[in-house]
Amino acid sequence: MSLTARSFLSSMIYLALHAEAFAERNTVAQYSQKSLVIPTGVCLTSEYCYLDKKEQVDDVHNTPVIIVSDHAEAKANVKAIYRGDVVVTQGHRTIKADVATLRQPENIITAEENVYFYDGEISVYGKSLESNLDTKETTVFDAEYSMMCMQGRGKAKRLLKKGTISYELEAGNYTTCPNNDNSWRLSAGKIEKKANEIFATLYHAKFEILDTPIFYLPYLRVPVESGRLTGFLYPSVHLNNKDGFTLITPFYWSIDPKHDMLITPKYMSKRGLFTRVEPRYLTDVGKGSMVFEYIGKDNFFSDLDRSWGVNWKHSGLKEHWKYDSNYSKVSEIGYFSRHNDSRVGKREDNTLLQTGEVSYRDNHWDGTLSVRNFQALSNTASVYRILPQISFNYYPPITEDGFDFTIPSQISNFATDDDSKPDSTRIHVEPTFTLPYNLPWLNATAEGKVLYTYYAQRNIKSIESINGTKLEATVSRVVPMTRLHAGVTLEKDTRIWDSTYTQTFEPQMQYLFLKKVDQSSIYNPVDYTVGGYDTARLQTDYYGLFRSNQFSSVDYINPANQFTLGATSRFFDDAYKERFNIAFGQIYYLARYNNQNDTSIAYSAWAVESESNLNDKLFIRGSVEYNSYLNKVQFGNATLEYRNGHFFAQTSYRYVAKSYIASTIMPDNIKLITKEGISQAGFITGFPLGKGTSLQGQYFHDLTQDKMLENQFGITYTASCWTIGLSYNEYQRARININDPTKYANNITLSFSLFGLGAGANTKFRFRAPNRNMLGYRNPFGLNN
Repeated sequence: MSLTARSFLSSMIYLALHAEAFAERNTVAQYSQKSLVIPTGVCLTSEYCYLDKKEQVDDVHNTPVIIVSDHAEAKANVKAIYRGDVVVTQGHRTIKADVATLRQPENIITAEENVYFYDGEISVYGKSLESNLDTKETTVFDAEYSMMCMQGRGKAKRLLKKGTISYELEAGNYTTCPNNDNSWRLSAGKIEKKANEIFATLYHAKFEILDTPIFYLPYLRVPVESGRLTGFLYPSVHLNNKDGFTLITPFYWSIDPKHDMLITPKYMSKRGLFTRVEPRYLTDVGKGSMVFEYIGKDNFFSDLDRSWGVNWKHSGLKEHWKYDSNYSKVSEIGYFSRHNDSRVGKREDNTLLQTGEVSYRDNHWDGTLSVRNFQALSNTASVYRILPQISFNYYPPITEDGFDFTIPSQISNFATDDDSKPDSTRIHVEPTFTLPYNLPWLNATAEGKVLYTYYAQRNIKSIESINGTKLEATVSRVVPMTRLHAGVTLEKDTRIWDSTYTQTFEPQMQYLFLKKVDQSSIYNPVDYTVGGYDTARLQTDYYGLFRSNQFSSVDYINPANQFTLGATSRFFDDAYKERFNIAFGQIYYLARYNNQNDTSIAYSAWAVESESNLNDKLFIRGSVEYNSYLNKVQFGNATLEYRNGHFFAQTSYRYVAKSYIASTIMPDNIKLITKEGISQAGFITGFPLGKGTSLQGQYFHDLTQDKMLENQFGITYTASCWTIGLSYNEYQRARININDPTKYANNITLSFSLFGLGAGANTKFRFRAPNRNMLGYRNPFGLNN
């Protein structure tokens, strides 16, 4: 029988049953030439709907019911029986069976033999079915189901679907593994998943691996969707020589839509109980987060009665106002060596920031009030508090010819607990004139400014400069500056090894004049060992050669009467992908301020940087900064990386001269920090070993001391619905004195994860280190790709 004839016959029987009520109930399509397509694997919820707009149905209750079958018989106002390849559709809801009965006036369909049900959210095969076309409540017996809009499948003696995404299973099971894969599953006497909830509730639950029960729980809630709901998250287990056996059981508390909290107890067999609490909040004036960490008596570090750390971050905007804060504090300076996984800070931190600021912004001016403090994390660190700092910036409208005028200004009060350092109040004003000129191939800027700074310095009696001069209680300094900068971009086509490239040549030139003035009466980092209230010398690279000041702030303004010349050349392939670049720059002094003790300005530096992407597999990067006055390389680094599919390998080297390190710290401390500067090499790799198995490893070595800094390797097996990883990590513990004996700590971590549960439903597993390493993989490449 043709599809048209079957559809027409079924429709006539339906009309005969309840023609009188036809206007008030669901209509039935009477005639259709459209091919019947039975959907089997498409998610049709509003968030994931793949149907065209014309095919989407807002209310399935008010859509026609189409019944197609080979044979049909009816009893008026009682029931109709359909036999032979029965298909019932209503909107995007479909029922298929060998036999179906429509009962009236209840509008309930029962189906038997080879039953199939689909509604865009779940597809179910079963022995029999009962569905209410008005309420969308459907029951399938001896069901085998698959979720359409999230990972999940299973079986149940009885499956009841109520309304939208609400399920109830009796004698059922659930897994995210694909068909014919029984790696793991959750079985229960009863499983409930209510609408608008991300958790499923299991009663008399069993966790099974390869059909073998592993553990039993009378009650269990597991996340099956991403979202916020109070409950325990998945635990993790670790093992290492410092903590011993570690069990972490995080608990998430969804307080209300604007507040939540993560509570993470961490039991360590060798140390005790470490607890972390992380509340978050959202207010009208911004959002924020907090971290509280605490451990009582630490059995491994018996010298401490307790150990704790706190952090608070807040940021927000409201109309013209902007708010920011970041406050961190720990109980002792070795906190991060004891707690490598702390969320307050990291193992390599030398200080912890404690700052807050409020800003107001208008069209032509802005102002900021800020306070800043630091907690030193070493015995040699000495820091300044800024209590407070007031910044004001004025910038009137830019004129039609591009002329720009700004007045940045700042008042800062510096204080320290170190009696060997002065305190100070600093006022700085910097009126600036800028005139740009731009063409498609040219950019040029003329800039002039006057830097005025006033200091009121305190606690200065015992402080002498390197040359024996003294600080003054009040100092005024005026430094005029002129800067002319121009750059050109040229390009041409070129052929290299039978390949065509677009080559650019981008020369730039800068003239810089900063008047030389006597600054020895100011506590600065040039005339005073470890001087500067908030100023330190910046690292020189290619782009740093074109800075107007080689220092981070204004406690020292380097005099200059110089030209800086530089050029960059880039090569782009026919897809405009940057394959190679090289940049070179050097400073040429017209007036050189030779002072053998003034190492910060007594050099003419040149810098070279280069990157290349040879074939999207091999990447090379290198840079070097050379101090021609001292005839020494100050910085250098090189990275070589190979990528091919899932395989990658990276080797790197970095160098920092001892003379540069010595210029940034007190002379007595250089012996505690380094012997011959920094010279370190490292290697990182990751590659598949076989189907589902991969290996990652890294090794870093200190070449000056010939000692290992850190090594780590891990092996991971990833199946279709679960993964397991085992890693080993060994690293050098922090030392106050480089001459002290080297001590190492190590960790062994076993991790296990099930795919498709909660937030990890759509995430790809990537093996992560058990602790927050200061070394590891970093992507240093900046090619325009």
